[in-house]
Amino acid sequence: MLIKMKRASDVCSSEITSESIYQQRREFLKKSGQYAFAGLGLALTGCSDASDKTVVSAGSDYQGIPQLPAPQWLKEKVATYKRSDFVTDEKLTPYANVTQYNNFYEFGYEKTDPAEHAKDFVTDPWSVVIEGAVEKPGTYHLEDLLRTEAMEERIYRLRCVEAWSMVIPWVGFSLADMIKRFQPTSKAKFVEFTTLYDPKQMPGQKSRFSSIQYPYIEGLRMDEAMNPLSFMAVGVYGKTLPPQNGAPVRLVVPWKYGFKSIKSIVKIRFTETIPDTTWALSAPGEYGFYANVNPNVSHPRWSQASERRLPATLLSPNRRDTLMFNGYGDEVAHLYKGMDLQRFY
Repeated sequence: MLIKMKRASDVCSSEITSESIYQQRREFLKKSGQYAFAGLGLALTGCSDASDKTVVSAGSDYQGIPQLPAPQWLKEKVATYKRSDFVTDEKLTPYANVTQYNNFYEFGYEKTDPAEHAKDFVTDPWSVVIEGAVEKPGTYHLEDLLRTEAMEERIYRLRCVEAWSMVIPWVGFSLADMIKRFQPTSKAKFVEFTTLYDPKQMPGQKSRFSSIQYPYIEGLRMDEAMNPLSFMAVGVYGKTLPPQNGAPVRLVVPWKYGFKSIKSIVKIRFTETIPDTTWALSAPGEYGFYANVNPNVSHPRWSQASERRLPATLLSPNRRDTLMFNGYGDEVAHLYKGMDLQRFY
């Protein structure tokens, strides 16, 4: 894997992190032979007033982070993670914000609903169906799917389409590495992902007032899925994913708005044509298939030129300029060469 060098466009950690933490992080990077890289992605409207004081600096062992119920094999697997070259000097978003301020409409529309309503969400056993244009389709138990995957931590930026953002330390594995195992055929031009449909566990799926159709579906072009940044997460802050964050397995695509990073995946389908994704169907004038972070293209109801980095309050909005491709242009801009990004939003 290539070491990613920090670019001038990245946010300087010395501007937002205490000097002691900043120096500690620099020392960690120096000793491990890594260099700072910027990055992160989640989904949809609102501002946070959360003010959790427990902030864990990058490079720590995440003392005090709880281990939620999960199968023992998955806890042990996540615990084997190694820190990767995909890091950032930016201050991590507090664990409380990451796990208590969520968009996961299957569990409700308020930001606190997922954490409240997903407490008893059953994620074991869990299987993922692989189908479509691949040589090795089938139903794979999650344990078998992860057996040969090496766990790594990647610290990515997350930019919600609602103009708020976070910095999150995910644990997981390369999407490209997993895809190669299924041996896609020449007809595989797109990858479609589907979230679990289970109204008994997910109360939002049986709401009469839902603005979207379930199950939730998202997708990527094949070259996007094979990009080194695309990531499958099974943990956060060194522990297994909480249900509200997409347990047991979710997608993370840091240069796109967060709603592309689909949660609680049960099916991956390889197709020759562009998938009918949930938000592109529900509100095509607001949410396009590509959903690349672009400060120059406003949402019909708000500007995308800036964002609110959580935690934030009305008196301390913690606002900053939004970076093109969420700051990952060097890694992904070539994927869209010649495309009209105003039209293909």
